[in-house]
Amino acid sequence: MGVENLKLFFNPKAIAVIGASDREDSIGGKILRNLVGQYNGLIFPVNPFRRTVNGITAFSTVERLPSKTDLAIIATPAHTIPQIVEECGKAAITNIIIVSAGFEKNVAEVKDLNQRIMELKRTYNLRIMGPNSFGVMRPKANLYATFGDKKAIPGKIALISQSAALCGLVLDWSHETHVGLSAVVSTGTSMDVNISDLVDYFGEDPQTRGIMLYFEDLKNIRSFMSAARGFARTKPIVLVKASRYAKDRDSSEVNTNDLIDEDEIFDAAFRRVGVVRVDTITELLACGRTLSMQPNPSENCLTIVTNASGPGTMAVDELRARGGELWKPSGNTIDLMKNILPYYCNISNPVDVLEEAAPERFRRVLQVCIDDPAVTSLLLIYTSLGTTEPDCIANIVMETAVQKRKTVLAVIMGEDKNCQEARRLLNRNGIPAFETPEEAVSTFMHMYTYTKNLQLLYQTPEELKLTSDVPAHLRGIIRRAFREGRKSLNLPEALSFLDAYRIPTVKSMVAQNAAQVKNMAVEIGFPVRIQALCSTPLSKPMQESFCSDADSLSEVETAYNKITEKTRKSTVLTEFQGILIQPKPRTEGRNLFAGSRKTPKFGSIILFGSSGAGKTHKRPVSIGFPPLNQVLAKQIVENSDFTQYVRAYPNNHNGTKGAIEETLVKLSQLVIDFPEIREIDVDPLILEDNRVYAADANITIDGDRLMREASDHHEHLVISPYPKKYVTVRTLKNGLQVRLRPVKPEDENRFNELF
Repeated sequence: MGVENLKLFFNPKAIAVIGASDREDSIGGKILRNLVGQYNGLIFPVNPFRRTVNGITAFSTVERLPSKTDLAIIATPAHTIPQIVEECGKAAITNIIIVSAGFEKNVAEVKDLNQRIMELKRTYNLRIMGPNSFGVMRPKANLYATFGDKKAIPGKIALISQSAALCGLVLDWSHETHVGLSAVVSTGTSMDVNISDLVDYFGEDPQTRGIMLYFEDLKNIRSFMSAARGFARTKPIVLVKASRYAKDRDSSEVNTNDLIDEDEIFDAAFRRVGVVRVDTITELLACGRTLSMQPNPSENCLTIVTNASGPGTMAVDELRARGGELWKPSGNTIDLMKNILPYYCNISNPVDVLEEAAPERFRRVLQVCIDDPAVTSLLLIYTSLGTTEPDCIANIVMETAVQKRKTVLAVIMGEDKNCQEARRLLNRNGIPAFETPEEAVSTFMHMYTYTKNLQLLYQTPEELKLTSDVPAHLRGIIRRAFREGRKSLNLPEALSFLDAYRIPTVKSMVAQNAAQVKNMAVEIGFPVRIQALCSTPLSKPMQESFCSDADSLSEVETAYNKITEKTRKSTVLTEFQGILIQPKPRTEGRNLFAGSRKTPKFGSIILFGSSGAGKTHKRPVSIGFPPLNQVLAKQIVENSDFTQYVRAYPNNHNGTKGAIEETLVKLSQLVIDFPEIREIDVDPLILEDNRVYAADANITIDGDRLMREASDHHEHLVISPYPKKYVTVRTLKNGLQVRLRPVKPEDENRFNELF
């Protein structure tokens, strides 16, 4: 519906509080008291049993309000809300916040209430926040439309939370740390206005520099990914997603054949759109404020200055554990340090100035570090056991930080009033201050994650040759299999899909008798693998029992007789279709798995990992979302265990990474073009002589999708693919034919050449 419909939640000129009361423990009364004396607009209490509330004239119904009202806040029992929403609609109040609870239970009465409210929303074109919402705060506008006891300090971070309790916690944190907020919003159960809508709104909000999110689930993944991807480049988005474990959710929500947990798919989705996911509320608050205060670190190297070796060592341990690196001082920097520090101080990283350090020593050491071009990020760790006072350290750090655009963090260890005030002083002046080294280093590495995400979004992918038109015969294969009652394609059919998309496959031939088997074995070349072919693909262990290798013609005949005899006696093999002959795969090297799964929440996803990963959830699998380009495919490969193998054995398969990336991009295009496909397993994907080819493949059909005509051909994707429908060929006046198409990321170099 667009963010313009949300403006009146945060900048209303008149507010009606429905359910306002004089009672101290009344939710409506608390909301009214938070508005009175702060908010500059009109306030209308609505209470049918009172003429005045809190000294303000009250109105019996919404219909009796004396002037146009922009926002209604409803704090009445759940069963009364549909009638009140209808009254708001008739009174042209288009924005409504429902703070009332009672909508959580999944019972018929609650479902009926939700349905009636949503019907009214559509009838009157309303925007509804809640139910079970904490309300909204907009500190710079003095708008505190909540039932909380505390008010937010004005700042540049927007908090969007499904949890009302978390909003209260963040307000406490804001006051304690003196970190301001541009807005606080609680969506509640998100009947209408949801996380995605609010990311869209605050992405365009000039008062907001960063966004913090807390949620347990997302109802519309596609809209969230679209909103987050649109603004992650300009405003950092940090989130906590609770409810990590599938077993704690409704089992109907998870359907990936136990191959991978839904939470891992969420991780991949967040990486794809450039947001930073953290694990705890503490990390959320630390990372959110730091990203809004400091420039992003350009690399994962950190320079540490401390006045105590123990905390410095703890910082190093945390940095190493999270994949970070220590800055290595240059010879010139070492010489400068030697002129400042006594001989018994450690001048490598971390630089230990010792507890005896006076303010001037701190100042000079920090100056040397900040002046070194190789230093991109600086962390000061201060313990109060030293001779320098905390407020003095805070001022030195602030003086140093303003000189260069580098990431500067501080740890002030200690809980006495002086240390607390020093941390507040730093926070107020844009230097994130922490209580422990681990918290600071963890935040730094989350910041670097954001940097990597941005780099991924900005990288120009290599251009790969893809199939431009969908081969018509492939759709016929799927329809024929469906008419025959098959849920899966047989191996030759599956390999024909890969061939059509230029994914290299092993040479495969199908024979119907012994003579054909011998001739085909000779044509392929020994050694060969011979196996039974049936209409429904077998599991790998079962497949092995109907398979045999042969190194000569005599062995071919023996293998053929053995397999055919077994198929005659088998009760498992369905519709025997012949004998499949392929080259015998090599046993050395490393085989991989690539595939796709269609999930209820995320649509089709791309999977990559070691061979066998498609059959068990115990193997690590890297996840991506179609459409892919070369850069996105590279990220999938780098997040897999295969990259660790390449690092360990760089001479073995380093050259195959490009071939794997190309295969994943082509597989992605296949998934985009065929929403009728539920699953694809390419296992094994064989690496051999710096090339990659598929030796086995299984494609499962989505029968439900085949039986209906979808309104959106790409409904199975959470990210819309390249819009081929806009590609046209036009003839110019001079007869020259030109092709017009939408821009691709791969076109960046062409634009540079043009201009």
